[in-house]
Amino acid sequence: MTQGMNHLGLAVRDLDASVAFFTDILGWSETGRDQSYPRSVVSDGTCRLTLWQVAQEPEPRGFDRCRNIGLHHLALEVSSRAELDEMHARIAACPDAEIEFAPEPMGDGPRYHMMFAEPGGIRLELVWPGG
Repeated sequence: MTQGMNHLGLAVRDLDASVAFFTDILGWSETGRDQSYPRSVVSDGTCRLTLWQVAQEPEPRGFDRCRNIGLHHLALEVSSRAELDEMHARIAACPDAEIEFAPEPMGDGPRYHMMFAEPGGIRLELVWPGG
């Protein structure tokens, strides 16, 4: 019922250094930045990543594949608002899933999204791009 990846969010130790790597080394473009969070969006024209600055206190820990579960979140796109609502109902009926928030507008819309953790603890987002 999903239609591929909308974006992948990654928590990074140094936002500026990560953005510079993607733009200067890989040739991606920085397509958005929000210093209040802080976060940045980078894209190669097909794939889009949102990079989130982690807090520096206490000292950030690097990824440990034996101790950490997944990434910041994985966003999947759905084809309609009705499908988003149907997926919400299915997830709500799953006893081991934890809904962070039900479908709601992203900013001023028309996009809608929801966040939840699947039973294994991975944080996921479903996005209907609107229209």
